[in-house]
Amino acid sequence: MTKGTTSFGERHNKSHTACRRCGKISYHIQKKRCASCGYPNKKMRSFNHHYKAKARRTNGTGRERYMKSMTRRFKNGFREGTQAKKQVAN
Repeated sequence: MTKGTTSFGERHNKSHTACRRCGKISYHIQKKRCASCGYPNKKMRSFNHHYKAKARRTNGTGRERYMKSMTRRFKNGFREGTQAKKQVAN
C-alpha cells in the first residue's frame, strides 16, 4: 500500500463542512462541533498560546458598527436625546 498518489484517489468523504458561526470549513459533521470556533458552544474557542489566531478574530477586524462611535460618545459623557448648544462667536 503506497502513501502517495494512488491513495489520494480514494479521498472522497468529507469529514468537515462550513461552520455557521465562523464560516470556515471546520465543522465536523459526525461530532457536530467546529474545530475552529467551538460552535455550538456559546463561548468562542480561543487559547492564550495562539496569539496570532486570537488577533485574526478579535475587536477591530470587522466593521465595528458599535465600537466605531465609542470614543466620541465617551468624550461627551454618553449623552442622548439632547441637541448641541449653539456656539456664539466672540
